[in-house]
Amino acid sequence: PVAGLVSKKYGNELRARISLEKATPSKDIRAGDPLPYESDQTTHFSVIDKDGNAVANTYTLNFSYGLGMIAAGTGVMLNNELDDFAATVGAPNAFGLMGGDANAPGPRKRPLSSMSPTLVFKDGQLEIITGSPGGSRIITTVLQVLMNIIDHGMNAAEASEAVRVHHQLYPDELRVERGLSPDTISLLEKKGHVVREQKAMGSTQTIQRVKDEIHGAADTRQMGTAAVGY
Repeated sequence: PVAGLVSKKYGNELRARISLEKATPSKDIRAGDPLPYESDQTTHFSVIDKDGNAVANTYTLNFSYGLGMIAAGTGVMLNNELDDFAATVGAPNAFGLMGGDANAPGPRKRPLSSMSPTLVFKDGQLEIITGSPGGSRIITTVLQVLMNIIDHGMNAAEASEAVRVHHQLYPDELRVERGLSPDTISLLEKKGHVVREQKAMGSTQTIQRVKDEIHGAADTRQMGTAAVGY
């Protein structure tokens, strides 16, 4: 987990354990946990080629390193998608979603998923390719990018960078990214919303056809994303 190992926050946590007053017995020294500083999210990519063939692909192990096991002799990580079933009716999963009887694990069943790779067409012509990681926040993220482009006239980059908000019924709170106007937050709270400012949501990879041009925008919320032309 390179990003975690070189994270300044992780380094500060390790440094805080060092006493300048007395030596620490070796038996009391414990390993840190750099994994929280890695992205634990799903992956998405959008592609269009010179002939107009398009792919919107979202795939996941569910959490960082999935089940933590590899299928013998394959190098393939096993996922932990069982978390997306409702292990107990009414009990929240890792994303705070509560499932019912229909989402109980069983043979020939697929678990609930929020993954939403999306192709948008107008008059039979491809207009937008997009998708995102983000667990239960994926549908919200993708929808807001589409609304920003279609309803609010933003370009792909503007739509990708706009502040996002999310509500998933339970927990009963409105999650917002940093950057939403304090006036807007105040108005929402006066309407009875419990507003929580939390981490950035998603990492959309969007392609937009504008007349005879193709515009691409990679979300800056995650490190290492890129939009590449040909």
